[in-house]
Parts: sequence; C-alpha cells; structure tokens
Amino acid sequence: MNKIFSKKEITTKINLLKKNNKKIVLCHGVFDLVHYGHILYLQSAKKFGDFLIVSVTRDEFIKKGTGKPIFNLDQRMKYLSSLSLVDAVVASTVASSEDVIKSVKPNFYVKGPDYKKVSDDKSKKIILEKKLVESFGGKIKFTDDISFSSSSLINSSNLLFNEEQKKFISDIKKKFGYNYILSEVSKFKKIKVLVLGELIFDNYIFGNIVGKSGKEPHLVFETGKSEYYVGGSGAICRHLQEFVRKVDYLSNFGNEPHLAKYLKINFSKNVSFKNLKPSSNFTSIIKLRYLDIKSNYKMFGAYSLPKKIDQNYEIKYYNFLSKLIAKNDLIVAVDYGHGLIPENTMNKISSKNKFISAGKQINSSSIISHNMLNHNKLNLISINETELRYSEKNNKEKIETLILNLYKRIKPKTIIVTRGKNGSILYSGSKFYYCPAFAVNPIDKIGAGDAMLSITSLCDYKGLHPSITLMLGSLAASNSVQSIGNKFNTSKSQLKNNLEYILK
Repeated sequence: MNKIFSKKEITTKINLLKKNNKKIVLCHGVFDLVHYGHILYLQSAKKFGDFLIVSVTRDEFIKKGTGKPIFNLDQRMKYLSSLSLVDAVVASTVASSEDVIKSVKPNFYVKGPDYKKVSDDKSKKIILEKKLVESFGGKIKFTDDISFSSSSLINSSNLLFNEEQKKFISDIKKKFGYNYILSEVSKFKKIKVLVLGELIFDNYIFGNIVGKSGKEPHLVFETGKSEYYVGGSGAICRHLQEFVRKVDYLSNFGNEPHLAKYLKINFSKNVSFKNLKPSSNFTSIIKLRYLDIKSNYKMFGAYSLPKKIDQNYEIKYYNFLSKLIAKNDLIVAVDYGHGLIPENTMNKISSKNKFISAGKQINSSSIISHNMLNHNKLNLISINETELRYSEKNNKEKIETLILNLYKRIKPKTIIVTRGKNGSILYSGSKFYYCPAFAVNPIDKIGAGDAMLSITSLCDYKGLHPSITLMLGSLAASNSVQSIGNKFNTSKSQLKNNLEYILK
C-alpha cells in the first residue's frame, strides 16, 4: 500500500478519517539518518491517536551542514513509509511544518524531548507551530523518550566526514570549542568594512540542448528560465553584510533599471554603495552562462565587458577612495582583471596604515592581467592554487614552495591558498596550517573564492587562530558551492548551524 501522499492527497485522506472520528497525529523532521531515537519518538507519537502522518523537510531547506542531507527526499520518504507504525508520509513545501499543519489540522502535533523547552528555540518555529496547531483546535505534545543526536552519529561515522576531516574537527573541539568560536564570530559586528572591486552580474540561462543544427556544425539551445545573481565584489558585500556593522562599497554600475532591482534585493541597509562609472556610456559587467536545465552543466558563456575608461576616471576614483578609507577598519579589495581598479590603489590605501585583505582572480578575459600580487603591503592574500601557479609560472613545484616564494617577494602577514577538493593552506610567515575541504558534491564552484575571502578577512582582522580562520572560510565556501552561482550569500545563522553540526 502506498503511504506517500501529496498535500492535496493527504487533505482528502484526512477529511475522510475525521468524518469517522479518527484522531490525527503529525510529526515533522528531516529524518536523514533514522535511528533508535526516531523509532521511540514515532512509537510514542502514535499513542496519541489513530493515524500517524510524518512530514519531511525537503533537501533545499536543510541547512544543518555541508553535505546534508546524506539521503535525498525520495529516499527518506520511502524509508519512513516502510515503517509499519507510520500511516502516511508527506513532504513539506516550506522550511517548517506550517504548510502541512494547515493542510492536516492535526489533533496532536508531536515533537521530541529536545523541543520541550520552547524558550530555547531561537528560530521561534516551535512557538509559531504551537499557535498554528492550537488555532485549529489541536494540541502540541512532547515525548519523554531517550534522545539521540543524528549529527553526532554521522560525525563519528564515515558517512560524511573522512579521517582527515574528523581529525581536524576533533582538534578544533579540543583546542577551542563551539562556544568560543561563536563568541568570536559575534565580535565581527563592530567592524566597518570598505569593499573595492568590480561589480559583476551573473546571468544564468537555463534550457535544453535540442541537438545539432541540421545545416551547420553547432548545437541548438532552447532557452528557458533566466536568473540574475549579484557577483564579483557585490558577492563579497553580500557575504559580509550580516556579520559587520557597516559596508562601504566602491564599484562600477551602469544604472540599468532591470539590474538595479537585484542590488536592492541583495544588499542590506548597512551596505552603502558608491557608484563610479568609468565612462559616460559604461554598461555593467554581465557574464552570461548557458546551463542544461536537468544537470546544471554549463554549456558555454558570453561576457559583456567594459570597453573604454575615461582619462579622468583614476582621479575621480581616488577622490572617492580618500573619503572612504578613514571611515573604515578593514579594506577588502578584489581584482577580477577588468582594469577598473587603478594601478596604484593599494599604495594609496597602504599609506593610511589600514588592514588590507586582497584577492586576485584569473578568468578567461583577464588572464594577461595579474598584478595585485606584486604589492608588498598586504595583510592578507587569498588566492586559488591555479592562480598562484599561473602567477609564479610554475606548475611542478610543491604548493608550499610557491607560497614561500610569494611570501619572500611581497611579505604579506598571511597567505591563504584554496585548493578545491584538496582543502586550503594558510601561511603566517612562520608556519603552515592546513584545513580539509568540507564541500560534498558541489553544484557550482563559482563564488567559492569570494565567500572564502570575505569570512577569512574578518577572522584575520580580529586575530583569530589560523585553524579557526581556515575552518570558517572553508565552511562559507562549502555553503557557496551548494547552489548555482552567487544565488545565496553566507549568513550568520547558516554558519552557526554548520558549527553546531560539526562541533557539538
């Protein structure tokens, strides 16, 4: 008998049961790794009524840590439906169980013992769910069964973390712990940041490959939905805005009305955007990427790049910059190689004795322009291994040797090199620190470096231990690659969930 229902189907089923005076019980959760504690919970819940419904959180709403869920929605629902004590399984269409509660109107909504102290629930979801259940004449109940942590079971197994990752996490737990790291992250709120670099709009066009053209040797692409994401230095602002007091943002925008709305949607009120057009006819940088809608595989790209810069642009830039430097504590400069950051910008900042964090990225349009790494007054440099090897013109030496060469040449206080699936390395002038990668099955690698630079800049400015700096940056990067492009920015709640998941 099929126990998996759509919301419409479960509503019809419940109406019939209630006509026969049956008591409806609802449970809700992720149920990624079903264990003995879950069985006890469901057994206790079933005692409250006649018909037990389990609603399940969809994959896209699970923010408990990178790599979660281990089992997808279909697998989790099928497993639950195989349990004899479960009468029906339904997927929630939102992040909580509110939509299912509205459809089911249960007589009893049952939660486990961990939720009994409602005041501890900082998300306030339990309070909202309780009010909603009671508005339909139902009651919320809590079980008294033994509680088990799915996260602890997963972390202690090899289901998600390998031995290198488990050792790194264990060392962080012993030396620092969850509460200490969280308290340090909360101190970021006092920082005032200036962000410099190119604003880039990523336009993702999803569609289907129809096939090869009948007359010419090229593929035919049927376009579907189109989405814009704020990328480049705009992504840096988005990652920073939840963590700090204020963000001043100096960049270039063509004032296109159809793009302006994306800035409004993506930037918080604490982001102050200073727009400086390099020329009167400047149009914003747009990077189009065409993707197969089924696999998210990138087929090809088309870039709209700046073509001309006015002669007085550099003077205007420094006039803007001079007013902003004094107001801020930390300066994050990232150069994407489109010639919009004047050559002597870093010297101008350095003369003011500010903490400077810098990133330089190579892409198809800027591969011959790679000069920020020649500046010798940087506090932090964050760079991808491929970009470092290109800069050093060396593809054979150990990565540590290249890091030392870069350090000897420009002597920054800290160098961070990201290495994709091989994790990241931090060199502080006396010692190398290593952090494994936490991303599992990345969807899109674009934006990972921006997330890494944003969070590690805050950590390094506050003087956090290199291992904590690498871990927080790696978690931010791993969250970034779990979605298409720069669709989502790193949030405090997400980073907190990551830390809680791996450290508690």
